[in-house]
Parts: sequence; C-alpha cells; structure tokens
Amino acid sequence: MIQELDTVILVKDYTDQGLVKGDMGAVVMVHGDGKAFEVEFVTLAGDTLGVLTRTADEVRPISARDVPHVRVA
Repeated sequence: MIQELDTVILVKDYTDQGLVKGDMGAVVMVHGDGKAFEVEFVTLAGDTLGVLTRTADEVRPISARDVPHVRVA
C-alpha cells in the first residue's frame, strides 16, 4: 500500500501539466485510505513542477526493477 513519503511513478502522460509516464513523485498526503494521493513532482535540482492529486490507478509504487531516467522539463 502506498503511504506518505513513498516515491510513486506516473502510469500515463499528463502533458497539459508537463508530466509524462514514468515521472517520479513523492506522496505528500494520502486521501480516503489510499483512493487518491497528493504527489509532489520535482526536478533533480529540487524545483517543484507541481503538486497534483492523482487517483490510485494513475500512479504505482516504485519497484526493484525500475530504472530511473532523465528528461528536461
């Protein structure tokens, strides 16, 4: 189960908000026993790209098989 401060991965693109599938964010609040999450997305320099509410089907927990990547926001 995803909890506060967990790192999560977007499972689809949100280009209107500057985010794409695979972007990582930190959960800052859990809503409704894990039905939705406030997730903060930041650059590697620590600049916030956005704090967005995402439902449980829009993010997933990180896994041991994930490989991080870099892109310019």
